Amino acid sequence: MNHLLPSGPRSVKRVIKAMVVCTILLLTVTAVLNAQPPGKENIPQIDAKMRAAIIDSVTAKINTIYVFPDVANKMEAYVRKQLKEKKYDTLTNHMRFCEVLTNDLREVCKDKHVGVRYVDDRALEFAINDSLTDDQLKELQRRATYDNYGFYKLERLNGNVGYLDLRSFENAATAGETAIAAMKFLGNSDALIIDLRHNGGGAPSMIQLITSYFFKNKRHLNSFYVRQTDSIIQFWTQEYVDGKKMTDIPIYILTSGYTFSAAEEFTYNLKTMERATIVGETTGGGAHPVERHVFDNLHVRISVPFGRAINPITGTNWEGVGITPHIEVPQEGALEVAHVEALKEILKTVIDEDRKGGLIWTIANMEAMLNPATVDDATMQKYAGVYGPRTIMYENGKLYYQREGRPKFWMIPMTDDTFVFKEISYFRIRVEMDNAGNPTALVGLYDNGHTDRSPKGEGK
Repeated sequence: MNHLLPSGPRSVKRVIKAMVVCTILLLTVTAVLNAQPPGKENIPQIDAKMRAAIIDSVTAKINTIYVFPDVANKMEAYVRKQLKEKKYDTLTNHMRFCEVLTNDLREVCKDKHVGVRYVDDRALEFAINDSLTDDQLKELQRRATYDNYGFYKLERLNGNVGYLDLRSFENAATAGETAIAAMKFLGNSDALIIDLRHNGGGAPSMIQLITSYFFKNKRHLNSFYVRQTDSIIQFWTQEYVDGKKMTDIPIYILTSGYTFSAAEEFTYNLKTMERATIVGETTGGGAHPVERHVFDNLHVRISVPFGRAINPITGTNWEGVGITPHIEVPQEGALEVAHVEALKEILKTVIDEDRKGGLIWTIANMEAMLNPATVDDATMQKYAGVYGPRTIMYENGKLYYQREGRPKFWMIPMTDDTFVFKEISYFRIRVEMDNAGNPTALVGLYDNGHTDRSPKGEGK
């Protein structure tokens, strides 16, 4: 028996409902479906008859729904050829067969949203019921609230730069209150960084809600063409938002190869509208909205793209190619790079001299952390010693600074004699030298212009 997650796109209304949970993501029901037994050794064995039945059901559904009918036919032809040539005969583990079948389908379509997955009895319990029990609903709500609907971190970074670490785009109907609270927290920022490096996708409704904070007027975000209804569904920003709009501040989006699906749509929308600077790595390349179908008699769930995204500006999408950042850097360092860029943009508009000086100080510190100066080992070893209440230690090719009774910090070289600290943004150390090139004192430098001096060799 075939069960649909959610119901198929037989009307525009049902298609929109499908899109709420269709993309490959961390929505709560999907989290249950994705749960797997501890190891493949516990997965049931299957025979040739079961493998053939799975291929029959999967290819029939793909031919009915997949957005490109000609590609659907090619997928079926390819896996049936593999079956006929006995390429699957040794695959008796149910999960392993589904993995290989997925790879073969993707070999033809190059579509990362296409997938076949083994599901256990617990996942089927969620999949085959038209309604959920009270206990199941409580479990889904517990999962969603525990994950905070994907809102992992909010922070005000140095220079009044807002930071949001968003791990999924959940349905706005359930996650809207959390999203609005997050946007209100960020509302007074002078620049904004949205971190999607660990975001696999989600629901269009959350894209609409968050993006609505960034435009004064209603804007067309994206459209989806749906094969079965031969129709196009449009998505627009909302005119009204609860809280302060951020229409003029610079926005930066952090990406990685894991950034996928709805997270890519959010990124692509803002990139094409020239509303954000993208920093990091090229994204995963999944633009198609997806339906999930479960064949409970086969213990198999399939993901099938039923449409394609059409951007109103480019007329196309990011399927198969991903989104190339404006600033390409390894994703591990994307936040620091974006922060520096944000501070430079803020600096262009600042009039207050004190704040301008603070921004210049912070930018210089962060650039030193991104590109430390080179100090040779002999010089670093020479710097080591006691300077009044301050001590410099040379350990494993690095210098560390410690003030009496306080933690020890790594000294990051800004120049060959001046050092900054990741943990102490308002403070630097400069090593003062005599004419013979020997250190004589440490000079503490502060962001407010204050300095102090600790001669070398004086006791603590």
